[in-house]
Amino acid sequence: MTTKAVDLSIPKQVQHNAERGLKLRDEHGFGGTEVGEHMAEQLAAGGSLSEQEVRHVAQYFPRHAHDNLKQTGKDGEKPSRGYIAWLLWGGDEGRRWSEKVVAQLDQHDA
Repeated sequence: MTTKAVDLSIPKQVQHNAERGLKLRDEHGFGGTEVGEHMAEQLAAGGSLSEQEVRHVAQYFPRHAHDNLKQTGKDGEKPSRGYIAWLLWGGDEGRRWSEKVVAQLDQHDA
């Protein structure tokens, strides 16, 4: 199994979303879990994730797509716990990126 042909580097927008999630979690004192906070720190730091870590990120999104993501904290409203947690895992861009990478990894493993 080789991952050399698959780019595991974290896109800038995913890094930015994770940073925003960490800021909102710190500011409001809620949103996400310790696991999500740890992943956000990894994503925000940039660089690359391991194949297992990218798969872990991709597994988060289907389980939490039903969470309350509507309250974004814009227009003075308090962000929802679900919105902050979603950002900790890279937000919509994190979902697209991780699912694309997992599909590429699966194709290489086949």
